[in-house]
Amino acid sequence: MSAVIDPHGHAHGHGDHAHGEHHGAPAGWRRWVFATNHKDIGTLYLLFSFTMLMVGGVLALLIRAELFQPGLQVVNPELFNQFTTMHGLIMVFGAIMPAFVGFANWMIPLQIGASDMAFARMNNFSFWLLIPAALMLVGSFFMPGGAPAAGWTLYAPLTLQMGPSMDAGIFAMHIMGASSIMGSINIIVTILNMRAPGMTLMKMPMFCWTWLITAYLLIAVMPVLAGAITMTLTDRHFGTSFFSPAGGGDPVMYQHIFWFFGHPEVYIMILPAFGIISQIVPAFSRKRLFGYASMVYATSSIAILSFIVWAHHMFTTGMPLTGQLFFMYATMLIAVPTAVKIFNWIATMWQGSMTFETPMLFAVGFIFVFTMGGFTGLILAIAPIDTQLQDTYYVVAHFHYVLVAGSLYAMFAGYYYWAPKWTGVMYNETRGKIHFWWSLISFNVTFFPMHFLGLAGMPRRYADYPMQFADFNAVASVGAFAFGLAQVYFFLFVVLPTMMGKGEKASQKPWEAAEGLEWEVPSPAPFHTFENPPKLNAAANKVIG
Repeated sequence: MSAVIDPHGHAHGHGDHAHGEHHGAPAGWRRWVFATNHKDIGTLYLLFSFTMLMVGGVLALLIRAELFQPGLQVVNPELFNQFTTMHGLIMVFGAIMPAFVGFANWMIPLQIGASDMAFARMNNFSFWLLIPAALMLVGSFFMPGGAPAAGWTLYAPLTLQMGPSMDAGIFAMHIMGASSIMGSINIIVTILNMRAPGMTLMKMPMFCWTWLITAYLLIAVMPVLAGAITMTLTDRHFGTSFFSPAGGGDPVMYQHIFWFFGHPEVYIMILPAFGIISQIVPAFSRKRLFGYASMVYATSSIAILSFIVWAHHMFTTGMPLTGQLFFMYATMLIAVPTAVKIFNWIATMWQGSMTFETPMLFAVGFIFVFTMGGFTGLILAIAPIDTQLQDTYYVVAHFHYVLVAGSLYAMFAGYYYWAPKWTGVMYNETRGKIHFWWSLISFNVTFFPMHFLGLAGMPRRYADYPMQFADFNAVASVGAFAFGLAQVYFFLFVVLPTMMGKGEKASQKPWEAAEGLEWEVPSPAPFHTFENPPKLNAAANKVIG
């Protein structure tokens, strides 16, 4: 019998102590730098994304500080454009996407009864790639000429005129794209190959379904973004003219390529949110999710349709009327599966025995405010109306209703719902409710007036504006600072105490009607779970034996 020396210098025989060296968590900095455990990597992703949320939030507040009054107060227009560009890039690639990957890392193995993610070392690599990318992105402010100022969409010909920071930005986005693709491969392989025996695809929790579909979307569109920014790079340095009319190129072609990535991308940022809401609403309504199969099909439909609507971002580029009609109707069509989901959530709550703990408050808040964002999207889908509203604050209001009140609220809901399982302690319910109401009110104070500003014709990405827009802008700026402060409150008074283990101890299943395998392991979830595949009941939501 051969002997194995474990990290502590003790020898184990292979037969008697096969897993001796794996017991307990590795300690110190090595645990995090060399992390291969899905829970640790999930925690790293969540902490990283919250840091980036704060950085992007500070940029947003600088934008709102400038727009508090007409005239130029705080920054010059060039720096203002850098702020708008970097706010968008940091929030999309640094805050929202990594946060959902963090949720996926934590919850997917727990929900399907797997011991870990399929490729543990690739999982570590895909996280650590984000750090240099983020440093490069944020560091571009300190390069000659400042950060990129071409809008987060990086439209040509502006990108061809930017300073060296544009190259740093392009490189950073390549690295983040590689990270996303690796994360997606990991999620797909894990879900398809590592489910516990008896958990068929149609018995999986909705969160796993939405992430499976999202991962396929990511693999499909990330290379498209890579292509667009690589062509930008060669235009800038290697004498090509993909987007330069002087050399026979076409700047509008860039928009087509970008939005072919960009539109599925917005669904990448909302589908995991749908999954989280689909876990929480049934738990606090004490009913099974209404129309599970229709939810799965609706999610798949949204993913497929997201590939044929990209040019609704381009109604004012001079496309033929036939093209406008196609993209208008295709965009309206995508509202149907989305409405199916909202109908199903409401039907789940209907006649349920509902209670409103913080996760449910955020879930209901999500449904309400996301629906408003959906309706303004439907309005923008109408080509003749969009011609008037394109590039105004109406568009800003629309996508913040979808991305802040959509993606971000769902993440807050997911945090309050699952944090007891992660940390082993309950968050403070009163503080959670304060965070919810403070966020909901200040969010609407910030972004609701922007609909009126847009309808009145105020263009976005402008550092200055005429006097008639002053009042609504002042209201929006005050709301924005209140909203930002609410997230600082959340971190200091909700997240930190639970991370430090302060609060009442969480039971294995803190929510009465919560279903799923994640509630079958102790709180906090042990370092290793489901090392032997669990035996499941017929519904695949409980462990038997």
